[in-house]
Amino acid sequence: MKKLLIAALFLGLFSTDNFTFAQTETSGRTGVYRATHTKSTELKHTKLRVNFNFEKEQMNGEAWITASPFFYASNELVLDAKGMIINEVALEKNGARTPLKYDYKEDILKISLDKTYQKNQDYTVYIKYVARPNEVKQKGSAAINDAKGLYFINAQGKDADKPTQIWTQGETESSSCWFPTIDKPNQKTTQEIYMTVPKQYVTLSNGILKSSENLGENLRTDHWVMDKKHAPYLFFMGVGEYAMIKDKWRNIDVDYYVEKEYEPYAKQIFGNTPEMIEFFSKKLNYDFPWHKYAQIVGRDYVSGAMENTTAVIHEESAQQKAGDLADENKWEDVIAHELFHHWFGDLVTAESWSNLTVNESFADYSEYLWNEYKYGKDEADYKRLKSLRNSKADPRNFGKDLVRFNYESREDMFDGVSYNKGGGILHMLRNYLGDDAFFAGLSDYLKTNEYGTGEAHQLRLSLEKVSGKDLNWFFNQWYFGKGYPKLEVKSTFDPMKKQVTVNVAQTQEEKFEFPLSIDVLENGKISRKEVWVTANAKNDFVFDATKNPELINANPEGLLLSDIKQDKTPEQLFLQYTTAKDLYSKYTAIEEAKDQVSKNPFADKLYAAALKDKFYRNRLLALEGLPEDPKSFLADVEKLAQNDDKNLVKGAAIGVLAKTKNPKYLPLFEKGINAVSNSVKGNSLSGIAQVAPEKVVNYAEKIDLESASEDLVMTLLPVIVKNKITAQMPNIASLVAFYPFIGFQNPTLAAPAEEGFNWIMDSDNTKAVHNLTKVLGQAKSQIGDNVQAKMMIVQMLKKGLERKMKLFRENPSSTSLNTQIEMLNKAITSYSN
Repeated sequence: MKKLLIAALFLGLFSTDNFTFAQTETSGRTGVYRATHTKSTELKHTKLRVNFNFEKEQMNGEAWITASPFFYASNELVLDAKGMIINEVALEKNGARTPLKYDYKEDILKISLDKTYQKNQDYTVYIKYVARPNEVKQKGSAAINDAKGLYFINAQGKDADKPTQIWTQGETESSSCWFPTIDKPNQKTTQEIYMTVPKQYVTLSNGILKSSENLGENLRTDHWVMDKKHAPYLFFMGVGEYAMIKDKWRNIDVDYYVEKEYEPYAKQIFGNTPEMIEFFSKKLNYDFPWHKYAQIVGRDYVSGAMENTTAVIHEESAQQKAGDLADENKWEDVIAHELFHHWFGDLVTAESWSNLTVNESFADYSEYLWNEYKYGKDEADYKRLKSLRNSKADPRNFGKDLVRFNYESREDMFDGVSYNKGGGILHMLRNYLGDDAFFAGLSDYLKTNEYGTGEAHQLRLSLEKVSGKDLNWFFNQWYFGKGYPKLEVKSTFDPMKKQVTVNVAQTQEEKFEFPLSIDVLENGKISRKEVWVTANAKNDFVFDATKNPELINANPEGLLLSDIKQDKTPEQLFLQYTTAKDLYSKYTAIEEAKDQVSKNPFADKLYAAALKDKFYRNRLLALEGLPEDPKSFLADVEKLAQNDDKNLVKGAAIGVLAKTKNPKYLPLFEKGINAVSNSVKGNSLSGIAQVAPEKVVNYAEKIDLESASEDLVMTLLPVIVKNKITAQMPNIASLVAFYPFIGFQNPTLAAPAEEGFNWIMDSDNTKAVHNLTKVLGQAKSQIGDNVQAKMMIVQMLKKGLERKMKLFRENPSSTSLNTQIEMLNKAITSYSN
């Protein structure tokens, strides 16, 4: 599962500086222990036959559950079955059915078997039922914002702008909303599904399509078979009108299901998948273990993406067009993430949600591995840096162990600790053990536990088995402990002894032990020192030095998950930037020197060098840090705006020139409007708005912002709102939905965001209201129990509703306005509960 990040803007709004969060995490409380589910029954095979009632948004199902007692003899089968109507339960044997007694209440189906069965004595129970997803009561989470398992999208076809689709979402325990099962991650079963659908729709499920039978009356039944065991939460069905683009890895089918509008771009979006499969197979010394690999895009999907075995689903943001892809494929990391789950999550599954790290931390780290292989270490390090900062910035991640048995809800496990921090921990472990031992240990873990379950201790044992090292110290700190080191680093030089002493002080309550790299710059040459910090408050390290070093730089690669306080002058930051080999040291030097640009000559020299950096992310950062009046840097900025080989840099440079309001750049801006890149187009439009505002409206509709980055939408928000560019109204909706909070992050956007919200509420634009309420729905679980934030959103929505009602009273026959009012009322009710 890839968590859905709302907007980059939104992630930092609810920090502890702005609001007080109610504490829902149970770490430190007594009496709570989330034990692994007891296996009294072992699932063997699940056969389903289903058809769909689009009008009622229900599914008619038949299930054949083959199982046996796990160890102890039993005369009962207990299944999860949420929100269903159970019509028949019987024992099926040799083609005959014998009715069985059962009790169904509180979403649990207890079936009395015909006799007591022994271990490995199989039986098959037949169940005829109706799945009613809209009757399901369980709630979603920050990662998965809804939990009814089965979703009908535009089922009655009333929305002309939206396709009709059906898709499922099983994690954590929502597969039991559409078929009876033992909905726990430590169950594994083979499966087959017969899906009857209208002929115009294609279907997708786990495994291989064995047959497709036309039934007449415009219906068809597809038979999908998965002959390898996997967990019930990984079962999947997808139905809709899709273009299917075929690809291959070795002799394995690799398919991409996208809406037909995006068919020309499918290979650009997903086309690296075969190379990813080959790379991961070799890296893990374990070939991709399944018979096919398909990816499908679902409208209104409730998360970012999900690793259903051989049938991954992505949310609609995965679908991008030429303007987005010319900048970067923003979904490529997600594609790698879900693929890697097919080893860590699908092949070997976390035996309990407490051990989610063996699924999600690995999938998170796969993004690093792919970027390192495909685009270089700098790109991988940059994204790891950003990921870890996001995790630290979210107060809901404070005080949590990576493996924890005292969570309040299993959904709480899907957070920045299990994902981002866990991925960073694996990177530390890899660098401690070395690549050969680390990847050999992962391979051993997979081979030892294949088609079964795993937990953190089994991972430790495999790594110890291969490396010969004891790793309890590491796992006790990072897997079964919380927090991270907070260090103060200082140095003193003794001219008599010709020695420099580096003092490393841990200021956090629970002390860590760890290896630490320290770079010492002397006479223009870097010497890297490798030291071991013990679990003491202070550690001193003494190195020979002919003079006081020009720079001491602790944790130069950013390997250690930590906060480090180390005062550096602008001159030292310049030396750090110019002598560093690692992205982390260069990037942080640019950041830390920002406030001194145009005030200190060394900061200016640093930024002048950074604008020419070979790595484009450093060039971007330097552009973002330039002062409002970047006179001394304009020549370099102009070169980047005209010639940079990265469109993101070119666009950002044009954005800097736009702020100068110099009409001499108008030809450059007008040329940029015709570029393929959305970044170049968007920043060029911003420039035209500054120097030739009368031309803005003519150009604005050329830019496709439907799936553009939040940064670009923020850049253009004032232009769109001021000029009332109606075609772009839906594309700003997800940003203006948070206008009461935008001032915390970017005060200059507060007024245009509020004006944009009012503009939407005073207009008849269903898509804009849909986008606005949708992103608020996705954000609800991220806000948690923050009463103040919820109240502010409810007040905002009520004000919007008043404006919309006024418009409706002027147009009482408008069905679209009525729909918009329903959306707003639903959002208000959701946030009021």
